[in-house]
Amino acid sequence: MHRTKVLPVILVFIVITIFPSCVKDIDFDQAGDISLQPAVQASLLIFEVEPRDFINPETNSQKQVIRDTVRLEFLDDSYIQNDLAKVEFRFKFRNTFPQSFSNRILFLSENKLLQHEVVFDTNPGSQGNTVISEKIEIIEPEMIQVIKRSIQMVVEITVNSNDQPFEGKLNFESTGLFYFQF
Repeated sequence: MHRTKVLPVILVFIVITIFPSCVKDIDFDQAGDISLQPAVQASLLIFEVEPRDFINPETNSQKQVIRDTVRLEFLDDSYIQNDLAKVEFRFKFRNTFPQSFSNRILFLSENKLLQHEVVFDTNPGSQGNTVISEKIEIIEPEMIQVIKRSIQMVVEITVNSNDQPFEGKLNFESTGLFYFQF
């Protein structure tokens, strides 16, 4: 009976001597070395293009080039200007036109000066076969100023004509994954 009382005392003694040796000293002076690196994904521009969008309303003739512009007001916010470290843009086209398209995505400053350009082609599709063309553009920290100076994104689509009928739809989606360093 005496033995059962000694065992808990020995266990308590062992626990008290072992646990303090498992705790590392905390240096609160290192708090300034802590950095947060969150990432935020945002949709930038989404649209659908049909054959009528390539018709000039004044002349009723087909246009080879169409453009859409979006203001990226959030790029002017102070936390973007101070803490944006990297951006990954994704541009995706879904094409059912039997024509291919040449695409330019322009990032412009407030004064409409070109800061960055992305160029890629959209492959032809068909009514029963939607073809997806995707481009990923990564802006690394050493080039991030081109995005910080941008306020507009212009999407320019040029039809690469062929002998096929000009029928179908072209869907466009763009997103940005913004990485911050706080």
